Amino acid sequence: MRLRSTVPPIIAIAAVLGLAGAPGAAAAPAAPNSVPASSSASATAHVDRIERVSDRRWDVFVYSPSMDTVVQLQVLRPADDSSPQPTLYLLNGADAGVHNANWLEQTDVVSFFSDKDVNVVIPIGGYAAYYTDWRNDDPKLGRNKWQTFLTEELPPVVDTALGTNGVNAIGGLSMSASSVLDLAIQSPGLYRGVASYSGCATTSDPVGQSLVRSIVELRGQGDADNMWGAPNDPEWAAHDPYINAEGLRGLDLYISTSTGLPGPHDTPTAARGPDAPALENQILVGGAIEAITNFCTRRLADRLNALGIPATYDFRPTGTHSWLYWQDALHESWPTLAKALDKAQ
Repeated sequence: MRLRSTVPPIIAIAAVLGLAGAPGAAAAPAAPNSVPASSSASATAHVDRIERVSDRRWDVFVYSPSMDTVVQLQVLRPADDSSPQPTLYLLNGADAGVHNANWLEQTDVVSFFSDKDVNVVIPIGGYAAYYTDWRNDDPKLGRNKWQTFLTEELPPVVDTALGTNGVNAIGGLSMSASSVLDLAIQSPGLYRGVASYSGCATTSDPVGQSLVRSIVELRGQGDADNMWGAPNDPEWAAHDPYINAEGLRGLDLYISTSTGLPGPHDTPTAARGPDAPALENQILVGGAIEAITNFCTRRLADRLNALGIPATYDFRPTGTHSWLYWQDALHESWPTLAKALDKAQ
């Protein structure tokens, strides 16, 4: 795959090793989305089926007409479902939730939300696709219309199937930490709060575009021109949260990153999730990638401050680009998200 911009070597290495949101190195999934469509005759999004893993843990499969596929949602039901409750959408990183690289496998998300009155919805699929609408189908990554699915097709289906109150917030890590900001900007009024963990909000400048292309082209083996066009195409700027930060005004924002220096989860005795990368890769490559997101996030903070848009920031002095730091960030972000969702902390 010929990259159409110069990719800094450390970004390219991280993309190949799978450290931009995945627990370890992994090949692209055989199919771009999680489940083949079984009900494509319908022109509207709808629940294909629900599999109840337990009373509180469901797998909900939703047909997407824009992608003509059925997308799996990992769902956590609220502690009290006797009345309508809000919804927190949590997006995975570049691995899109496959290969054990998802919130349920890598963090304590189930136990953390066990006493909280909120629906948690975690889509599976969208490998290296930035949860956006692609201009063209891609020979490797298929049809990606994730903005349409997440912001237009999915919310009314979720609201009906789960009996929600229609109040939403969204959070994402690594690749999707950029996506959640963009989705909120592209769909004003849909979300009341956004949590961005270890992302790079700039997507159109040389560094940001190189990072995006490294994920799409090196990691995903796709062609980023099929996503937002050639390097000088205005679509890149149209989806750049740094440029379009004014669209974040009025939202409850939580934005976090670490420095990349080894921290408490980067030791031989630290708990590690299934298929976690080798510790040396987590420290060296994950540290370098987190240093990049630290730079990006501080730029975003400067931009929001200049615009007078308030946000809660967490610039941690240590920590690499890895799951247990995102677990910590989820915990720390809950007061911000709870406020957005009108829930007690």
